Amino acid sequence: MRRYIAADLPEIRQRILDIHVEVRRRDFGLTGPFYDVERFDERLSTYSSRPGWSAVLGYEDGEPVGFCFGTALAPGTKWWNNMLTPLAADVTTETGTRTAALNEIVVRKPWRGHGVAWQLHEAWLNSRQEERVTLLVNPLNGDGAVQAVYEAWGYRKLGDQQPFPDSPVFSVMLRPVKPT
Repeated sequence: MRRYIAADLPEIRQRILDIHVEVRRRDFGLTGPFYDVERFDERLSTYSSRPGWSAVLGYEDGEPVGFCFGTALAPGTKWWNNMLTPLAADVTTETGTRTAALNEIVVRKPWRGHGVAWQLHEAWLNSRQEERVTLLVNPLNGDGAVQAVYEAWGYRKLGDQQPFPDSPVFSVMLRPVKPT
């Protein structure tokens, strides 16, 4: 596992994009504008421009096996704005140090089912200073199996949101960075 910060993105961008295409398009058949590599690259650029962005890439014998990345939610973030049912202010108020958003976690097929996603997740969280971490997951992925994995990792569902007009409706999940 190797940790990277925004200044390192030029070094790892193509690896991240290649894995995205391999997994999302080829393995899972996700198509449409939201999943296009250009749109994903735009989101990657946007996320990495925010303070506190970091990534973890996993390697085996020098070959990338997966990645995860995310950033801190800044005061005034729009993260919570697209909730289908609004949440209370005590849940959505951000300070810049309260909540980390895990934007992406992707593992290549040969390494799935071996705990690599958990290792990436934990390596990324180990460097985070925030109190809690949130993520979005498509509840239809794997007929709910992906969301169940996050629940097993200690996340709980807060509600649903659709952050982009052409994106799926995602479950919004939250857990402490350091589970008690």
